Amino acid sequence: MRTPMLTPIVRTLIVINVIVFMVQSFNSHYDDQITSLFGLHYFTSERFNPIQFVSYMFVHGNFMHLFSNMLGLFFMGPLLERYWGEKRFLAFYFITGIGAGLLYMGVKYYDYSVLEEATRAYILHPDLSMFNKFLEQFYPMGIPSEAYSYIPSSGRITLQDSIIVAEESLRAVLNTPTIGASGATFGVMAGFAMLFPNTELIVFPIPIPIKAKYLVALYALYEFYGGIHKTPGDNVAHFAHIGGMIFAFILIKLWSKNRNNFY
Repeated sequence: MRTPMLTPIVRTLIVINVIVFMVQSFNSHYDDQITSLFGLHYFTSERFNPIQFVSYMFVHGNFMHLFSNMLGLFFMGPLLERYWGEKRFLAFYFITGIGAGLLYMGVKYYDYSVLEEATRAYILHPDLSMFNKFLEQFYPMGIPSEAYSYIPSSGRITLQDSIIVAEESLRAVLNTPTIGASGATFGVMAGFAMLFPNTELIVFPIPIPIKAKYLVALYALYEFYGGIHKTPGDNVAHFAHIGGMIFAFILIKLWSKNRNNFY
């Protein structure tokens, strides 16, 4: 596949994402403020704002997070924009990104409900001997940084300390946002695979061409597996990626409903 010429909407999206990341990188205070204000928070969080369903797509956690998302948009976005035109491509990008956020919110509703129930049960019947096991089971990524300040410097945690840490850990999870253009980018990937299914791509460093439909299908399977079997330390919103793909599929089917030859 040849390197595409950047189209206006793709170029603008990449530039905005890069500018936001540069501001984030200027200092940690800016990074915290931008992530807190524009990252997508759970709907019961005090930091939730409906505009975050759009703004979260322009905030990234680190350079590789930004680079991988913009790389997919750079290679596959221009062909879709030329095929549909600027307005329809922009609508597709935002609808798939918003859809990814909606599905992720639904999955988080289930996860957070389980977490909240377990934490409330511990608070009602605290057991210091079971405290570490409780954290390992329900907070596999470790105690959220916001809760660390409630652990005594001596390291000796009392029963009351454990209750405070459990409460603050739950609050920290509630206020941890999802960020990144991954949902929209995976939507673009799915759209590309549907429109140009037999286009051959090469994924570095494997020098073997693979058709777009197979590559995207493998990505979808990987994301689904990663979402079902999350490992400790995995902070990737796998179901947001799946959400972008699902909404891309639905949207393209709706747009192609009255066309005889969509591809």
